[in-house]
Amino acid sequence: MQHDEFIGQVQNRAHLSSRGDAEVATRATLETLAERLAGDEPLNAAAQLPKGIANYLQHEYAGMGTRFSLDEFFQRVSQREGVELPNAVYHARVVIEVLTEAISSGEIDDIRSQLPSEYDPLFEAGSQGRMRVNN
Repeated sequence: MQHDEFIGQVQNRAHLSSRGDAEVATRATLETLAERLAGDEPLNAAAQLPKGIANYLQHEYAGMGTRFSLDEFFQRVSQREGVELPNAVYHARVVIEVLTEAISSGEIDDIRSQLPSEYDPLFEAGSQGRMRVNN
């Protein structure tokens, strides 16, 4: 999947008004995910993505394995993206849905194996499903 296709999919599925908004949502979600993952996992995922998208998984705190709940994950995405929490939750779901299509299922399994089961809805709800969030 190319950069423009990834961002276009996020924009369309999340019903965002611009590619810029889709880029910000993608950056916020992937940077937060990269902080939560440990070791080389963010780099392994990044290796399967186009450069512009991959960069979001390769920042200073990527691979730190910082432990935080799914609720805190969404709070961090909300802050990074500069949108209200319900919007950030939906945008993150969409970005993860597109990510699961852009990289191998084995890599997604590796990512999910590092996350507690409370993160399962993030990977399963997608852009169409329903998801309950405690806030």
